Amino acid sequence: MAKIIDGKAYAEGLRGRIAKAVAELKSKHGLTPGLAVVLVGEDPASKVYVANKAKQTVEVGMNSWEHKLPAETPEADLLALVEKLNADPDVHGILVQLPLPKHIDSMKVLTAISPDKDVDGFHVVNVGRLSTGQESLVPCTPVGSVMLAKDALGKLEGLEAVVIGRSNIVGKPVAQLLLAENCTVTICHSKSRDLPAIVRRADLVIAAVGRPEMVKGDWLKPGACVIDVGINRIERDGKGKLVGDCDFASCEKVAGSITPVPGGVGPMTIACLLYNTVRAASAIKGIAAPAM
Repeated sequence: MAKIIDGKAYAEGLRGRIAKAVAELKSKHGLTPGLAVVLVGEDPASKVYVANKAKQTVEVGMNSWEHKLPAETPEADLLALVEKLNADPDVHGILVQLPLPKHIDSMKVLTAISPDKDVDGFHVVNVGRLSTGQESLVPCTPVGSVMLAKDALGKLEGLEAVVIGRSNIVGKPVAQLLLAENCTVTICHSKSRDLPAIVRRADLVIAAVGRPEMVKGDWLKPGACVIDVGINRIERDGKGKLVGDCDFASCEKVAGSITPVPGGVGPMTIACLLYNTVRAASAIKGIAAPAM
């Protein structure tokens, strides 16, 4: 049976290390990292997520600002707020919560954020920096996924890694991070032929395709490490249930280690947002980020 990778426990440890890093920045450099989160509209899931972000930001000793705008806010007003936050020296990280209302062009808003404050790592400049091996801010879920894989496996160098999914938010950036760790990386997608055969080669599988329980145990190489990024809500036995992109019951029997859903990659996302904010604050100030 696979070892269960406890993302909740790892995220808690990471937040503890971030709190120490924040204290060090304050005492040595008089710098308090600050995160501004912008929420447009009343999406219930987004509201919960934003509240959790604010709570955890304050818990590690950082400054937190929440900007809640009504759903009918004009695009120009949101862009003006982003510009104001770009210019504010106390704000080191800016996050505009997605999805945005339909009348607002998400891409326009995301590219208006200063790349140096883009703690979501979605700006094309950060994507370019990542793909050319430069220091960059990287989307939180890929950062957390690689942290969990390294914790489970020790080092990743030389491993064959298969990434299922090619999204800009997870698939592509996680592949770049794995290349930087000297893995041999294959990216699969809906047009890949004989997906189970490709996955069977992998020492490390990152499943980020958004299809409930797609990856079966017989797709895996025995002993493989499986990082399941999927969060899918399904109905089972008349009840709602959260499941990943992997069929946990069958994969657990074959894998060497595996993340559960929930409790795997999910808790890492906000912790990595805080991690990115500390890195952004340090870079803006021109100092080395403390160890985290």
